[in-house]
Amino acid sequence: MDKFLLRQQVLDRLAEDLLQVEQAARAAHETATHEENIAENKYDTLGLEAAYLATGQARRAEAIRQAIANWQQFRLSPYDASKGIQLGALVCLVDADDKQQQIFLGPDGGSMKLLSGPQPVQVISSEAPLGKAMLGKCEGDEVTIQIAANRQRFEVLRVY
Repeated sequence: MDKFLLRQQVLDRLAEDLLQVEQAARAAHETATHEENIAENKYDTLGLEAAYLATGQARRAEAIRQAIANWQQFRLSPYDASKGIQLGALVCLVDADDKQQQIFLGPDGGSMKLLSGPQPVQVISSEAPLGKAMLGKCEGDEVTIQIAANRQRFEVLRVY
């Protein structure tokens, strides 16, 4: 699997997300400032609600810009078994039911699914519970995470 291609897919997806959020922010701003939405009484809150929405969209856009910058500055390196799984690793995990999943450990903008060939790749950050649990592990090691009352165990099958 090509980690450089996956990195580019992450950047492309983040760019798409940024475009959508910026369009939504503009639309909310226009709604908030439109003359028809000037409050006529204290119960008329459409303009105020749109202003809150525009502010939230602007914050989201800034977070995406920061994620893009982090991914652009991020340098991928090959897996080093002496260090174990590090940021930038592409990891194949297998659970107790022999179900495999591909995880790409990135700096930011996680929780997106990409396609690399026939198999989906889940992008997560090193701050996610699974990301934290994988750091430093090697092929053959067990990774355990606790989600609410459920304890999940995985084996590290391969690392790229």
